Amino acid sequence: MRLTDIRIRKANGEGKLRAYVTITFDDCFVVHNVKIIEGKDGLFIAMPSRKNKTGEYKDVAHPINIEFRTEIQNSILDKYNSGNFQEIDAD
Repeated sequence: MRLTDIRIRKANGEGKLRAYVTITFDDCFVVHNVKIIEGKDGLFIAMPSRKNKTGEYKDVAHPINIEFRTEIQNSILDKYNSGNFQEIDAD
C-alpha cells in the first residue's frame, strides 16, 4: 500500500491541534481527519477517532503495525514541516 496524496488544513486557534490531514492510499482509499498534534516531545499524528458510550476515544481507522504507522507519520510531518501545502482554514 502506497501513500499517494496528503492534504493538510492548518487549524486556527490555540491549543495543541496544529492541522487536519486527509491521506489517500493507492489513489483509491481516503482517510479524513488525521490530526497533527503538538505534544511535549514534538509533533505526532492522531488517527481519526470516535467517542464511545464509556467516554473513551477509539480509532476508527489506523495502521496495524508500527512500521506502517511510522511511514505515514513521517510522510505527513515531512510535508507539514516543509510548509509546502495549501493553508485552508479548518473549522
